[in-house]
Amino acid sequence: MRGSVNTQSQLAYSADRANQYIAENKGTVNPLYRNRYHASPPVGWMNDPNGFVQFQGAYHLFYQFHPYDAKWGPMHWGHMKSTDLIHWEDLPVALAPDQAYDRSGCFSGSAIERDGKLYLLYTGVTEANEEGVHHQVQCLAVSEDGVNFEKVQQNPVIPVAALPADASQIDFRDPKVFEHEGMYYTVVASKAGDETGQILLYQSADLVEWQFASVFLKGNKEQGIMWECPDFFRLNGKDCLIFPAMQWPQDGDDYQNLNASVLAVGEVDWATKQFHPESYQELDHGLDYYAPQSLEDDKGRRICIGWMQMWGRNFPTDTLGHNWTGSMTIPRELKWEDGKLKQYPIGIEAIADNQGENSPVITMVDTKESIPGIAGDCGLLTLKVDTSGLEKLSIHLRENENERTVVYYDKAKNELGFDRSASGIELKGEEAHPPVSRKVTLSGKSDHLELAIYLDSSSVEVFEKNGEVVMTSNVYPTAEAKGISFECSGKAVFEEATFTPFI
Repeated sequence: MRGSVNTQSQLAYSADRANQYIAENKGTVNPLYRNRYHASPPVGWMNDPNGFVQFQGAYHLFYQFHPYDAKWGPMHWGHMKSTDLIHWEDLPVALAPDQAYDRSGCFSGSAIERDGKLYLLYTGVTEANEEGVHHQVQCLAVSEDGVNFEKVQQNPVIPVAALPADASQIDFRDPKVFEHEGMYYTVVASKAGDETGQILLYQSADLVEWQFASVFLKGNKEQGIMWECPDFFRLNGKDCLIFPAMQWPQDGDDYQNLNASVLAVGEVDWATKQFHPESYQELDHGLDYYAPQSLEDDKGRRICIGWMQMWGRNFPTDTLGHNWTGSMTIPRELKWEDGKLKQYPIGIEAIADNQGENSPVITMVDTKESIPGIAGDCGLLTLKVDTSGLEKLSIHLRENENERTVVYYDKAKNELGFDRSASGIELKGEEAHPPVSRKVTLSGKSDHLELAIYLDSSSVEVFEKNGEVVMTSNVYPTAEAKGISFECSGKAVFEEATFTPFI
């Protein structure tokens, strides 16, 4: 999902101009809600992660970037790198919309290493034609050092002429490139003529000359109006296709956001080059998670990172004039275990100088109280609770006299929930109901609840310990809010409770 192309895109953009603007204006950013251990832009607007790749000993993260405003605008590619996936070093802007084939925006894409060089495959939004229409095409840029990129003369390497029949020339974007059995492939999102999403597959021997291979997966009317930012990989013997979907219909507690990030699991028939899904599931059950992209690192880990926002919402750091918008989630390792997707946070040890001390075993019965040593607005809260005598447990985070964010567990329903209705600044969306709460039913019955809850300046990420449920959301308290308290109906026995502050 993207904003509409505007007349600003006709200005003379360049990477040099963007880098100069960043240097002169990054000091104007108000840090009040700026996350301390999540990737965020130096100034301006950030959305989709792009080109998430390991290159020359570092993790590189590119991203959709509008340096000149905290709103979506003519898309550039911002760039940062890290050795631990938590501490990020800003690098020069990688791409700017400076050619006829990408003048209206360098939209999302991906990266791959070949022969010691780093290649970026991205969507260019063309200048308007005589009818005022902007087409979307796929373009290539290459770098020897992973910092300075040159767009190839053959651009666009996948023009609209390479589209199959019944595919939109306007909604054709977000290539994710990968290698399979000596051939390069890319999955690209497309809108079909019946107003449904589809994923197209292209193939190449050299990343420059591409041929249409197949309609990799075609959606139906019950699966949204457009798919975006696809990602394809194999995980423990299963083929996995991720795609954010616009207006995927709600199904109980799933897909409650207007736009959802969907994982399809199945098998590819490489003879026909078509993906055959066996199941679909929502990747994150929180309020703010979109357009995840993954890599496989040199340790064999499949690591995923997503945009920690949601389209159609208000963005407080913009409306308050803080001169920045957008952060990424903490990285997650994806695993396929016991026939299920599991997601585990990684990299956090890099910022936890001292592990918080575990409190002694504490029993609460029909009460609300705090636990000594458990407080803070930026850090990791870990809990292991014996729930055998519990009815309901509510964890009040970022709490002060008037505000709080609540994570709750209902034992009878085996339900984990999140509520930001009293978190601070009201966040509004395009959904039929205010985007203030979400819940999900856990898959297995247990007399123990184990949670890892990551708090940052304007975000909360909740991981159920066995990796099956993640809930990611933004919060914006209006006053200092470091309190943490626990309210229970029935008996809760806290066998472990630790808060590790992050500096």
